[in-house]
Amino acid sequence: MADVDRPVSEANEGEGSRSADERYREGVEEHLRNADVQEEAEKARRDVEAEPDLYRRAEEEGKSRSAGEAPGDPERI
Repeated sequence: MADVDRPVSEANEGEGSRSADERYREGVEEHLRNADVQEEAEKARRDVEAEPDLYRRAEEEGKSRSAGEAPGDPERI
């Protein structure tokens, strides 16, 4: 069965899924409308200040998996 015949929820859109992008953007917009983003930012700042080593380690862990550093990643230019 071709993707054209399938409901959007079942269609394979491949990389760059437009429906996933739309759902993501709608979710972000809804969050911005309904949440106290400024308070969330302040809480994040307090959390980082309270446990800087935890967040530094998390950042280092994330960076250790960035492009060019993990096996099989393309080399950085």
